[in-house]
Amino acid sequence: MIAPASPTVRRRRLAAELRGIRETKGKSGDAVAAALKWSPSKISRYERARTGLRPREVERLLDYYQITGPRRAQLLTLAADAAQKGWWEEYSDSLSEDYQQFIGFEHEAASMSVWHVDVVTGLLQTEEYARQIIRGYSRIEPIAPRMIERMVSVRMRRQQILNRESLQLSVVLDESVLRRRVGSDAVMYDQLQRLAQEADRPNLTLRILPLGAAHTVFGESFVIFGFGADSDPMLQDVVSTEQLLSSHTLEGERETYLHRIAFQMLGDAALDPAQSRAFVLQLAESYWSGAQQRASA
Repeated sequence: MIAPASPTVRRRRLAAELRGIRETKGKSGDAVAAALKWSPSKISRYERARTGLRPREVERLLDYYQITGPRRAQLLTLAADAAQKGWWEEYSDSLSEDYQQFIGFEHEAASMSVWHVDVVTGLLQTEEYARQIIRGYSRIEPIAPRMIERMVSVRMRRQQILNRESLQLSVVLDESVLRRRVGSDAVMYDQLQRLAQEADRPNLTLRILPLGAAHTVFGESFVIFGFGADSDPMLQDVVSTEQLLSSHTLEGERETYLHRIAFQMLGDAALDPAQSRAFVLQLAESYWSGAQQRASA
């Protein structure tokens, strides 16, 4: 089911439907833009679901394509739903377009497969760990203190999806993530304790890939979003790969399939969930508990 307050998948579906109609009619994007007195870039943006169309604009397109009857009614209903706003759009002054799309996918996904090689995935971060990460970004691209706190609030609000029992979340973290300092010893200790706690969720599988494990998958962190086997073809897997301050979305069948294989290989090389949880707790005590011990002394 698509969450009622979340328009991202609806926008993707509407964009795919309208693109399909244009191609069936044998029209180029430039031809449609010229006929409606729109810019070609507008056609490109909405067909890639980078921006939404108002219902009135969808009506104009359907008039141009001569779409009538039940299909027209269905598309106009979809357009009205797609025009609704997700909660994250309230933070549009603080969040990039890529990040808003990422949150939309996250909010609607039936399953997520997450590989992180640098930091703990945002859904499992403590508030202080997240704050340290975001402050680190601000050294590269300055962010006002108020904006930092807004972005921390967004990250904490994203984590509400963990309570959605229908979401299946599988996470593989490189061991280096557990050893890489983010903030103080206390921040790291609390973060590892949080990981072990979240690992008990029935809808979450956490695996740790040890530094000594033999594997052949190297590259950036990525997330695979699945929208369920019964969804329309255009709502199938989406892969988001992470760069320094942005993400890149892949939707092609080959790309998503290859990332599925890579994730399976990483999971196979990692410790099993019980071993992973024990390893996280052991590392928290042996590597990061100094501040905790001093505080209790």
